[in-house]
Amino acid sequence: MNAVCLYLGSSPGARPEYEAAVSELATMIAQRGMTLVYGGGNVGLMGIAANAALAAGGKVIGVIPADIADKEVGHHGLTELQVVDSMHERKMRMAKLADGIIALPGGLGTLEELFEMLTWSQLGFHNKPIGLLNVTGYFDLLLAFLDHMVVERFVKQDHRDLLMVERDPGQLLDRLTSHVPRSVDKWLDMDRT
Repeated sequence: MNAVCLYLGSSPGARPEYEAAVSELATMIAQRGMTLVYGGGNVGLMGIAANAALAAGGKVIGVIPADIADKEVGHHGLTELQVVDSMHERKMRMAKLADGIIALPGGLGTLEELFEMLTWSQLGFHNKPIGLLNVTGYFDLLLAFLDHMVVERFVKQDHRDLLMVERDPGQLLDRLTSHVPRSVDKWLDMDRT
């Protein structure tokens, strides 16, 4: 695994544990020689992740739409900041740059990105490992709802199992990097999606 994409908040959140977990994960990504790919912001958990990886000597690529570069305060100290035309282009570029995905505490955008990648995996568009760092139980209710969706037969268990969940950053990275890709029945060129 050469690059990991992080989905996380442009806010620091309410608890110091969020910042600590993000810093630890980003530092580990850099120390393992992997590139950190993220949304390009310099605020909240996004900025904390980028700065931690850079401080550890890592490579960081940010991808940000031009029309929100000011709102999310684009990070101009990155290895590379790619400015794109739209949110759709941002998500596609981030997905293409990464070999694995990790979602951390965040808001609606974080969830939207996570579920899009899960849906693309379910449909066979990619077979990249997808992880969720459940810092201080932030995602407990969401995970319970996913299990409820399985019980109610709207989500198959093997699709629910696409999401690797850990509370420890090192354990989650270990799981992602040891992921054996499943066969993909209908690999689609993601440019056509």
